Amino acid sequence: MPVGTAEGIYKRRAIGGTGRPECLPYHFHEMQGALAHRGALDYSALPVQGASWSDLDPLEFERFRRFIRESRGQGDKSLLDLPDVELAKALGAVEANHEVRAVRVLGLLLFGKEEALQRFIPTHEVAFQVLRGTRVEVNDFFRWPLLRTMEELLTRFRAWNHEEEVSFGLMRIGVPNYSERAFREGLANALIHRDYTRLGAVHVQWHEDRIEISNPGGFPEGIHLGNLLVAPPRPRNPLLADAFKRAGVVERTGRGIDIIFEEQLRNGRPAPSYEQSTPESVVLVLPGGEANLNFVRLIVEEGQARRPLRLDELLVLNGLWQERQLTTKEAARLIQKTEATARAVLERLVETGLIEARGTGRGRTYHLSASTYRRLGEEAAYVRLKGFEHQQMEQMVLEYVRAHGRITRREAAELCRIGPYQATRLLKRMVEQGKLTPHGVGKGTWYALRS
Repeated sequence: MPVGTAEGIYKRRAIGGTGRPECLPYHFHEMQGALAHRGALDYSALPVQGASWSDLDPLEFERFRRFIRESRGQGDKSLLDLPDVELAKALGAVEANHEVRAVRVLGLLLFGKEEALQRFIPTHEVAFQVLRGTRVEVNDFFRWPLLRTMEELLTRFRAWNHEEEVSFGLMRIGVPNYSERAFREGLANALIHRDYTRLGAVHVQWHEDRIEISNPGGFPEGIHLGNLLVAPPRPRNPLLADAFKRAGVVERTGRGIDIIFEEQLRNGRPAPSYEQSTPESVVLVLPGGEANLNFVRLIVEEGQARRPLRLDELLVLNGLWQERQLTTKEAARLIQKTEATARAVLERLVETGLIEARGTGRGRTYHLSASTYRRLGEEAAYVRLKGFEHQQMEQMVLEYVRAHGRITRREAAELCRIGPYQATRLLKRMVEQGKLTPHGVGKGTWYALRS
């Protein structure tokens, strides 16, 4: 908790304008933001001084009910028949017994009239921008209640989003530039998790090759780039997050980020990125561009064969497509789970024939199988990969021998991260090519450069 003097003065240590640590005034809204960041305060549950029931719009209550009706069972249907006041009480949007005593921040964000939002929550703002290089084609700002804003931006998303219809045998599947489910979850997350104590808008920027959704306020405490996919949900504004779930806007499990990643990959696009996020803002990038339709076909075919690919498997396949090969450690970092879990995912993909393994133990690596490259329309890539591996391993062995004078089968296996039998074949091939000369017999055999 913040500590102040007897005179009511609060200060904080920070880097000042001179580049040195100094004491700066600690404003009340900064205290609230810091507490919300640590999960010690729900800003959306705070009563708004001066706000009254008359600042809420009856049309927004009806909009909330319509979201529930159109949510395909995701929303809380028990709220549909409640009068406006009872609905607000059920959501925690107001403080009331028999009559409304106070309106909370949540009440204004969900149901507030536009002028009331501007007066009581001036930090709330959402921008929709369409950018073509340095040219701005659309630049609109909204200070509307959240569900009205969601509705408007989803309408604009559908207008700007295009879809390509692809035939897979007798099936015809639409592959959009961007998944609406991923966009919806990303936008909802930005509105739910933004820091409403900070000035600044939630920005939705539509570029030629990507969509960027950013919001003021960094990740909540305990959430970072390395655990986004596995960390338990920690909304900055829990009451607001619960209201969005009950309206059917977001997943009730709170795992909307899984949807963002899975939808992006299933559409044949690169994985989403949060790499541009800072301690002051969270930035989600949804890459667009040309879809990998062969990857989409592979996912569809696996589903038809009753082998549906889960998120971890999609992440690994996408990683192998991008990087060509992965170790267990690299796969664990990719899916943000333990090496044991990553190894199980990799071996499961080996069993299905989608990927191949090379080497044993810690040196074991994985790459897409020949049949997978063929299904992806990249037969030559597999040939190049295997050819490059052989050349690379031979060069590594030669450099090792030049440095140390000799090499054994065990040393070659460790150096090239392959199994002992593969190391034997590699060394035998190099002997046949006249690059190495064997010395000794049996397990004691070692190899040197041919003089």
